[in-house]
Amino acid sequence: MKGYFIVILLLFSGLVFSKDNDPKTYDFYRSKYEAYDEGDSRAFLYLKPYIKKAKIENKQDELFQAYKDASFYSKSIQNKLQYADSCIDAAYKSKNDDRISSSYVLRGSIYYAKQKKYKPALDEYLMAYKYAKNSNDLYLKNKISYHLGVIKNYLGYHEEALELFKICVRYFETEVNTTNSSFGNEIYNNQKGYLNSIHQMVVSYRYLKDTKKADSLTDIGLLKTFNNKDFVQERSYFLKSKGISEYNNNKYQTAIDNFDQSLNLMKDDFAWTSVDYFYVGKSYLALNKEDLAISNFKKIDSIFNKQEFILPELRENYEILINHYKKKKDSEKQLYYTTQLLKADSIISRDFAYLSLKVHREYDTNTLIEEKGRLETANTWGAYAISGLLITAGILIFVLFKRHKNEKIALDKYLILQEKLRTHSYVGLEKPTSFTPSLQEIGDEKKAHITETVRKDLLQKLRKFEEKAQFNQKGLTIHKLAIQFETNSNYLSHVINEQKGMNFNRYLGDLRIRHITCLLFEKSIYLNYTIDSLAKECGIASRQNFSDLFFEINGIRPTDFIRKRKQEIEDMDYSPIKSSITSLVSDN
Repeated sequence: MKGYFIVILLLFSGLVFSKDNDPKTYDFYRSKYEAYDEGDSRAFLYLKPYIKKAKIENKQDELFQAYKDASFYSKSIQNKLQYADSCIDAAYKSKNDDRISSSYVLRGSIYYAKQKKYKPALDEYLMAYKYAKNSNDLYLKNKISYHLGVIKNYLGYHEEALELFKICVRYFETEVNTTNSSFGNEIYNNQKGYLNSIHQMVVSYRYLKDTKKADSLTDIGLLKTFNNKDFVQERSYFLKSKGISEYNNNKYQTAIDNFDQSLNLMKDDFAWTSVDYFYVGKSYLALNKEDLAISNFKKIDSIFNKQEFILPELRENYEILINHYKKKKDSEKQLYYTTQLLKADSIISRDFAYLSLKVHREYDTNTLIEEKGRLETANTWGAYAISGLLITAGILIFVLFKRHKNEKIALDKYLILQEKLRTHSYVGLEKPTSFTPSLQEIGDEKKAHITETVRKDLLQKLRKFEEKAQFNQKGLTIHKLAIQFETNSNYLSHVINEQKGMNFNRYLGDLRIRHITCLLFEKSIYLNYTIDSLAKECGIASRQNFSDLFFEINGIRPTDFIRKRKQEIEDMDYSPIKSSITSLVSDN
């Protein structure tokens, strides 16, 4: 009996020992941690042997997956970036473009989602875009399009961003409805892509003032995320959007309730958290609860101090705080928030100049060239299709030639205008070469018998009017200005026609355009304003009138002037770096 017992014990021990020492598969390791949440360090109990096994076997595809997972389960940003770098290295060694592209998306997403560092994020997304050009992985391509759309939304290119998000929504929605239910991760990723794309569409529509579509998509998002624990973060975004809608409809308490729910669900997204606090503050202001409003505005400043990031629309936060403490006669806090506003403007201006130029040069332009290339290489079509393509190519070449010619003209005009602005020879009004008063003005001239004293008095008032930039008043007419000058409109019209060589409307428009042009040249923050905002800034009601008048006076469209000024600033910022590199190369 004792002998049988010993044999049975040995057999059992052998079975246990052999089971414990069975070689583990990659699927085995993944199955042990894939249910853990992001940042759960328990996953590394299985990830470390997974990585070791892949290294020993020199399996770069498995090593790529292991590093990608390790980045996801790391707690610190630094560790996430380090594993993302290792992921890129393994992807290159695997010589697979899809993996290389995916690894760049991973690193870009860490910069964007965790730190809101748009500049390095954009660099990574553009690299991902480069390697995904010939990919058949539509999920990867749409993921890249989504991230580039987010950058465009941030820059204010909302119509372009909207088109990218529409494409993403169509793709992700189709995949959610057709993917086999057994592929749980694929369904989750496509649902997440669909919900985030809808949210960004809401953001685009809100900026484009299409509240009906924004509200409709917000309701869809809230319905899709209701009682769904997998998409708590996405629900917080839609609650934030609902709150903004309620605020715009003057339902301030309902808006606050939505923002509070959003804040309770939102995690690790300080940018949208700031937006929640901003609108909570504005809602309390509207309810005359100033102390509660100010406490929320201060929370945004705390986030800004910690992250050194602020969305352009939250710039108003500091204007409210400055005015609040100015009213309180607290000069110390007024100075502090003024300094913070200048710092915010500096960061916004720096990021916008870099991002706008980069996304245009390396994404928009390349997209057009690729489209042209696809047209030119489609030589297997029938004769009619080929003829159509030749015509299209001819039109494209003509458009490119015309654009190049217009670009050269715009550059010449900009350089002339730049020289005037630099030498301060631009500020004064330039009389038209020929000026013919209208019949009404001629009639008024005959009625006007102005003494020298009255003429001098009006000229002095006009000089102060110009120096103090009072011409930016909205809805200003010659009759209103005459009342301000304590004279009649005939006298004022006569003096302007005689001394300025132009009628009142042209005189007012000339002053306004020259003023805003100087601001665009001297203060980079204005380069980030929309054309509508610039028009309002100088008192012109219509965007089209502003654009036409700007072109008539300066010989260049405002959009071209802004683009070239941004490029000029960027070149100045990078010139010391270029000089250092050139010097270093020469020394070597």
